[in-house]
Amino acid sequence: MARRSDPRPRHQQIAAELRAEIMSGALRPGEQLPSTAGLVTRFDAANATIQRALQSLKDEDFVRSHAGKGVFVRDKQPLVVEATSYKSPGPHGYSYELLEVTEAEPPNDVAAALTIPDGDRVIMRHRLLMHDGDPVELSWSYYPLHVAAGTPLAARRKIRGGAPQVLADLGFPERHFEDRISVRQPTTEEVEGLDLPPDVPVFRQFRVVYTDSGRPVEASILIKGGHLYELSYRQAADSENSPGAVE
Repeated sequence: MARRSDPRPRHQQIAAELRAEIMSGALRPGEQLPSTAGLVTRFDAANATIQRALQSLKDEDFVRSHAGKGVFVRDKQPLVVEATSYKSPGPHGYSYELLEVTEAEPPNDVAAALTIPDGDRVIMRHRLLMHDGDPVELSWSYYPLHVAAGTPLAARRKIRGGAPQVLADLGFPERHFEDRISVRQPTTEEVEGLDLPPDVPVFRQFRVVYTDSGRPVEASILIKGGHLYELSYRQAADSENSPGAVE
């Protein structure tokens, strides 16, 4: 028995059902959706409700209309973003815009992750990641002043080899990182920067990079739209820590 009934308007419920089928592959790229009449029968809903549901999916680029033919699932699969590594400009259609580089007071979670004392400032690099010309991710990366001041990390220009290379050259090679993933509704800046349709949530990826002796040298906030992208993680098998391992 359901613990709580779904309070959303009926058109949002229907859009959610169709969206889930598209993302799972039950409705394949290029496949034609059932007719409006067919959807009215399937969901026991009014024609206007079905049209509102389809319009939501069109706004999110899940489906497209072809005049006189019908409504079809988008041709492309969801873009899989490798969550365990940063995408650098170059192959596979990725590029980025550097939006801002400044000295700033860090957000509370960043200050705690980097063990920055109250009142101290950091170097912040704000970027927009693109894929084939479409916005994919807004990021804010923070570095302690004693690490980044006077280095390419503090300069308002793109970095050849990326921040990991600069940190390695400074004697702070990346040894491991930790990610926290959450989902929330976007801010106005995120809606506008990522060109998000209404009511689409975002992934918030909070990453802390550690160097030798577990010392944190970078904290990043990475924001991606939740409607067209999937995060991919890989982990090598570890017999000592894998499920079912015997102590």
